[in-house]
Amino acid sequence: MLSIISGQRVSELDSSYINEQDITSWDLMERAANSFCNWFGRMQNFKGKPIFIFAGPGNNGGDGVAIARILSGNYLDIHLIVFEEVANCSKDFQINFKKLPSTINIHTIESFSFNIQDNAIVIDGIFGVGINRPVGGKFKQAIEEINKIKCLKIAIDIPSGIPSDGILEGIAFVADYTVTFQFPKLSLLLPEHAEFTGEVYVADIGISDGFLENFGSQKYYLQQKDIKSFHKYFHKFSHKGDFGRVLLIGGSKGKVGAIVLASTAALRTGSGLVHAYIDESERVILQSTAPEVMVAGKEEIESLENFDAIGIGPGWGQEVDLAFYGNLLKTYHKPMVIDADGINLLATDPDLIPLIPKGSILTPHIKEFQRLIGSVSANHLERLQMAKDFAVQYGLYLVLKGAYTTISCPDGKQFFNSSGNQYMATAGSGDVLTGIITSFLGQGYSSLNASICGVFHHGLAGELASLENKRGTIASDIVKSIPKTYTELDIG
Repeated sequence: MLSIISGQRVSELDSSYINEQDITSWDLMERAANSFCNWFGRMQNFKGKPIFIFAGPGNNGGDGVAIARILSGNYLDIHLIVFEEVANCSKDFQINFKKLPSTINIHTIESFSFNIQDNAIVIDGIFGVGINRPVGGKFKQAIEEINKIKCLKIAIDIPSGIPSDGILEGIAFVADYTVTFQFPKLSLLLPEHAEFTGEVYVADIGISDGFLENFGSQKYYLQQKDIKSFHKYFHKFSHKGDFGRVLLIGGSKGKVGAIVLASTAALRTGSGLVHAYIDESERVILQSTAPEVMVAGKEEIESLENFDAIGIGPGWGQEVDLAFYGNLLKTYHKPMVIDADGINLLATDPDLIPLIPKGSILTPHIKEFQRLIGSVSANHLERLQMAKDFAVQYGLYLVLKGAYTTISCPDGKQFFNSSGNQYMATAGSGDVLTGIITSFLGQGYSSLNASICGVFHHGLAGELASLENKRGTIASDIVKSIPKTYTELDIG
């Protein structure tokens, strides 16, 4: 789990690490350049292509110069384009420049023609995380020209022009890949920058998670290697009661499919017993499509504490008696999961929100969240702050769905999920997530661990389902792939 450090503190982080490890800033730059080149070398489709590296005067440019030197050992056609006299560049830039072999073609930006063929690779080392203003002058002109070229483009650490913690103003380098060092910068996770970042890869340069923690971040990036540690262990004597008894509430007339998806997702995630409270007219459909799911009636609703976890909302509709909803919230005293119409109904009567059991998990998409808080945010950065404020105010966990689904916690921490892809943007995908998180809650996971495991397994299941189906991926494909996620994560 990687701490996401503010760009304003990256320089402080580097200096502190250099002092602790008794290394030089050049040593750390060399680590970064080698990490980039290791990633580059694994990309089979990069072999044999001409490489053009644009190096600004700062340390991001120094990274670019070091990368040019290292790549020259395996790639023959490398061009380095510099923007300033070497004497006016950073100290480590100058050290790396002196180490360049004669085989590298060096150009000044003033003399460069931008006649780059479509089969080439452009590497952006113009600006790094230190930029705090719109790009101008020859740097802007260069980025404009580069963006017109149709070849493959890679950004070092962050696409030039994008601030590390804010929203882009002006122009930025448009990358197909961004190789960011040690941890993702917050701006790489914002939808406003999706067209600029391309596929983001986090390159390890040897700074430990514990050291990053010293810099006070309350934002974390979840990686696949982290997830196993959040899971409970079950032994061979475990029985279905140990795996939890859960209740899913929703499925109004014509919308039972949402409950089918949520309940089968709960079963596939490992719930021992799954009950569903739905409209009476839909019971036959549920029992014929998901025979493992038990239909709940009035007796179960009057004995909610018998359930280890409850999920409310999938396909529930807008005609629900709010008094009935309020009674559910007041009667059940354990954390629950609320999604879809369960959230929309809270938006119609905000007085219900304080009744939600502390530690419960709400899973809105962006529009549902905006309805819930009664406010439209100017950008995703502002939205993340609103989600954090909501979670802290009400003592709840708020899972804001989307690319890099974000878990906001009552203590102010936020966790960004790295699994999932664009093919999961399909009807019912959110219902599947509700079932997964409810299942983990029912298995005895804490609200935080249920949320973390839930969003990661959901995203990973989507990735696995889309390997075969691509744009044709549907929610039931995601459900079928849930068991495979345990194999991928080496969880028994």
